[in-house]
Amino acid sequence: MRFSLIPFLLLVVPILEITVFILVGGEIGVVATLALIFLTAVIGSILLRIQGFAVLSRIRTEMEQNRLPGKELGNGAMILVAGVLLLTPGFVTDTIGFALFVPAVRSALWQFLAKNINIVSVGGYPNAQSAGNQNNEDVIDLDPDEYYGEPSKDTPWRTTDDNK
Repeated sequence: MRFSLIPFLLLVVPILEITVFILVGGEIGVVATLALIFLTAVIGSILLRIQGFAVLSRIRTEMEQNRLPGKELGNGAMILVAGVLLLTPGFVTDTIGFALFVPAVRSALWQFLAKNINIVSVGGYPNAQSAGNQNNEDVIDLDPDEYYGEPSKDTPWRTTDDNK
């Protein structure tokens, strides 16, 4: 999403919500409209809890198998956004929030996003690219037996009195 669209959406979404509130309130009444808003918030929090714990479990499983949980993290982010949208009063945001709780919608959205984002992991996962450039001649890669943990007493960087 381009940043120039955000101010536009901040103006359009509340106008749409107010319009839908007026239309729904005119059809079913104020009390029923308020009850429906409360009901969607309760259902949203229940769905957030159930699907959120399921995603956390899948993330943990992927990490235990030494795989990068990219899709699961994406699903977790979409579920979090869905929960926030359902807790926000309004029928337009509730519709988008409920749509994000549907796994097929999340999968389609993930496929769209995966084409446009680049996931980089650092260390610990097979086939992961390191943060540094592998062809950089300024990088010195040492094996564990090529360095030691004790500082040299001859180093000029030592600040203790026994160096003087």
